[in-house]
Amino acid sequence: MDEIDLEELERELPGLARLSRFARSLDRIPWFANIGGKMTPGARAAADDYMSGLGFPDAEIAMLLDWGDAAAAAESLDWQSPAWEAEESLRADLTGRALELLSEDALRIGMALIAEKVADPAKDAVEELAYLSDLDDDAIKTLCVGAAVQAANGAALALIAAEDTDFDAENHPFAAKFRLFEFGRWPVSITGSSFNLF
Repeated sequence: MDEIDLEELERELPGLARLSRFARSLDRIPWFANIGGKMTPGARAAADDYMSGLGFPDAEIAMLLDWGDAAAAAESLDWQSPAWEAEESLRADLTGRALELLSEDALRIGMALIAEKVADPAKDAVEELAYLSDLDDDAIKTLCVGAAVQAANGAALALIAAEDTDFDAENHPFAAKFRLFEFGRWPVSITGSSFNLF
């Protein structure tokens, strides 16, 4: 290994260490354990932080009570909505910041690791809930798991960017969105002035 390789590795180590710690923490997430249930103060605070951070501080939480409501909210999701555009802008910014700290290969491998650590347990949780509630819609199950993976990847990008001391990862909207999953919820979408939360 030459000197340039060592310098590159040293530059990437802090970001990779953050990703590794985050990946290990994913085993403790109660995926979807509280969907349809009463909102706790912690989940409410995370929802408020997410809405404010994304630029929708006046949005009202619309509690979804069952899979039918969640399916309807997910199916009516406009991928070109202002909330979607805001998330994509934030994701692009975080990806750019991450690529200043990690190589493309390291970032791709790190995101794949996060996705792998989330997908199976989230899928198992959804399958169990689907069985208990007679949900037979594979598209909604897939969307639900995909939302969990995307939220974890967003939170991971924020953690990588936290190597920059001027960046506040804990108060980033993606961190708040992921906290909702940590509370066992599924943040489905912001449409109009409503934040659809299951």
